[in-house]
Amino acid sequence: MDPSQAARAIRGGDRRVMARVITKLESTLDADYVEGQAVLESLIAESGNAIRVGVTGPPGVGKSTFIEALGLHLVEQGKRVAVLAVDPSSPVTGGSILGDKTRMERLAVRPEAFIRPSPSGGSLGGVAHRTREVMLLCEAAGYDIVLIETVGIGQSEVAVASMVDFFLVLLLPAGGDELQGIKKGVVELADALVVNKADGEMVSTADRTRADYASALDLIRALNDEWRPRALVASALETRGIVEAWDAVMEHHELMHRSGHFDERRRGQARAWLWKLVDEGVARAFREGSGMKDAIAREEEAVAAQKTTPAAAARTLLAAFEARRR
Repeated sequence: MDPSQAARAIRGGDRRVMARVITKLESTLDADYVEGQAVLESLIAESGNAIRVGVTGPPGVGKSTFIEALGLHLVEQGKRVAVLAVDPSSPVTGGSILGDKTRMERLAVRPEAFIRPSPSGGSLGGVAHRTREVMLLCEAAGYDIVLIETVGIGQSEVAVASMVDFFLVLLLPAGGDELQGIKKGVVELADALVVNKADGEMVSTADRTRADYASALDLIRALNDEWRPRALVASALETRGIVEAWDAVMEHHELMHRSGHFDERRRGQARAWLWKLVDEGVARAFREGSGMKDAIAREEEAVAAQKTTPAAAARTLLAAFEARRR
């Protein structure tokens, strides 16, 4: 794959070439990844212009239905939308289990939308290992909005919040003791909470839940002075509350730009990602270094047998690694 030709094709809207480059970026083979990176580096100056929105929430909250409703609203407004839907990985094939294209059938057929299900590969928080690179590629391809859907388990809230401009958490209508189960960390990270599935018999419950979460948000210190996180209510199934949710995203976007927090947040995220990649590279070099495999096995066995402490074993391994670099 010639990087300059692939970059030109992506600029011209060739979705097949874009999909092939994403596959390269997501590959576990070093040669493929380097090839995909070469294309991305040719396009990096054209990235960064999209609004990045993360959508998370517990399983069953209706993330895909909500994203489809939001995506359809946006394309009707003349926007181009990319959806990066991070699915659980199959333990057999390593591929995506849920396949969000089949769960967003109406949005998937729109030429203005690009939907890419990606296996999480077991990475922390259900955010695919290369989601950031794929997001930059979508921006370079001219998509105005990038929506990132996570599996919604483990530390996904932290992972997705670290790469987007607006972090939206979907919640189920609940009452009484069920409300006590919300993780404080989710509320602290969210730019907006949306109580979804406010339809049928759950409308009044959803309204009460929204009010309860709004009260909870009042007790939590906002991340900055310009924006106060809010609680909203929606029914993705009946496409109610979708416009209001997007209006909140745009209001936040404009406030952050005016205050300078937008650029500050983007720069901080880029620096954090740089050091995450450096840490990963160092860890890989550590494990794959000459003689390190046997040394690691010995120290792991010694720790498991309680013949040494983890701290002492770590010092031994680090000393061995440093000696082999000289």
